[in-house]
Amino acid sequence: MFLGIDIGTSSVKAVLTDADGAVAGSASRPCTVSRPHPLWSEQEPEDWVAAAVAAVDELAERRPADLAGVLGIGFSGQMHGAVLLGADNRVLRPAILWNDGRSHRQCATLEETLPTLRAISGNIAMPGFTAPKLLWVAEEEPETFAALAKVLLPKAYVRWRFTGAMVEEMSDASGTLWLDVGRRDWSDDLLAATRMTRAHMPDLAEGSDAVAQLSPELARRWGMKTPPLVAGGAGDCAASAVGLGAITPGDGFLSLGTSGVVWRTTDRFLPNPAMAVHAFCHALPGVWHQMGVMLSSAASLAWAASTLGAPEAELLAPLGDAVDGPSPVAFLPYLSGERTPHNDATVRGLFAGLSAETTRDAMVQAVLEGVAFASRDNLVALGEGAPTVFDLAGGGSRSRLWARICADALGVTIHRIEDGEVGAALGAAHLGRMAATGESPATVCRKPRRLETFTPDPARAEAYSQAWLRWRRLYPLAKEFAS
Repeated sequence: MFLGIDIGTSSVKAVLTDADGAVAGSASRPCTVSRPHPLWSEQEPEDWVAAAVAAVDELAERRPADLAGVLGIGFSGQMHGAVLLGADNRVLRPAILWNDGRSHRQCATLEETLPTLRAISGNIAMPGFTAPKLLWVAEEEPETFAALAKVLLPKAYVRWRFTGAMVEEMSDASGTLWLDVGRRDWSDDLLAATRMTRAHMPDLAEGSDAVAQLSPELARRWGMKTPPLVAGGAGDCAASAVGLGAITPGDGFLSLGTSGVVWRTTDRFLPNPAMAVHAFCHALPGVWHQMGVMLSSAASLAWAASTLGAPEAELLAPLGDAVDGPSPVAFLPYLSGERTPHNDATVRGLFAGLSAETTRDAMVQAVLEGVAFASRDNLVALGEGAPTVFDLAGGGSRSRLWARICADALGVTIHRIEDGEVGAALGAAHLGRMAATGESPATVCRKPRRLETFTPDPARAEAYSQAWLRWRRLYPLAKEFAS
């Protein structure tokens, strides 16, 4: 058996997989986000540890024999978050998250002071990335920065607490803006631009490498025969790709998680910063990937449910499994700013086309379509050679309607898949398996069973293409209103 633990933004998930790679059990615990000021987004690192322990505790209670036989563990997690540790390994402040926009001014400073930044990192300096966060801390919280000894990403922090090893792997390290992505090594120039050195960084490894063992205390707590080996793991998107078998150049998937991703696996480093495309290392050796990233995907539906005072399932039920065409209402899902293609931390969401006759159903449909249109923006940003077939992952993959809308709005084939909601944790378990057994990615990372396929309906696809063109013209208005 193998265990995958995903440190997400809204929840921590733990998944057990068997010798066939199938999910044998899962458990999760919710997490909360603090937003003490505009543009801020923070979490307490200790909450991740407590949630991860509680999720595995549940698996140990429900499936003690399976957990006792775990050989390998992998961690995945939300990317870019900054956990700051002092010399005594004490957390110095709440973690600054991936969807925090406070460091947009520091991004401009980095771009100005280091002209080679995009060539080395392959990416634009964005507020969500880790490096500008640390420059903000240096400028706005100098006492905290002076006490800084180590910076860990969320999953690396939890793994350290579970194993005592401070290690980061290539896919998550790519999202810091401190990694030379082509060389797969920390960049001294990028670190110096944020007043840091290699001494502040954890060691680097590949995601399928064995980097530590689970602590004897936790192994005893969970009844494990011997402390399992622990893998380098992956950032959540790369972990999802491993879980989906998207390990061959040209493979793609669409994720409708808290954030949204349009993914393409590549055989080399292919930066495209002009379109705000992310060019990162994959979690497997010798492989890279590109991503178009939106900050509020399924988070947009969660926001609508909270605002309208009804559970998501209740909002979706009246719409059924299909709609005739675009909603008369348009929604821009920029609730926390946006990355691809705008790289804009300050733009905000927008409803347009409201009338006295507008219904809740029309607004909910517009939310689903707004996320689909933002995904189409991401697909266009990937450019020539972008995939035309996508497996659907993330919490939004539960909705047949959303899958159908995405197929029509993007003009691509969409597959709903088995265990699409636990893709990152599943991929983490696969990495734990490779670390423990030495098996090849081709053996372990098989594509999931496809449950249902959606192809674009020609009439609806044309209607959505026209609606997308109108939708794109709303961005300047949203930008003006937010300024």
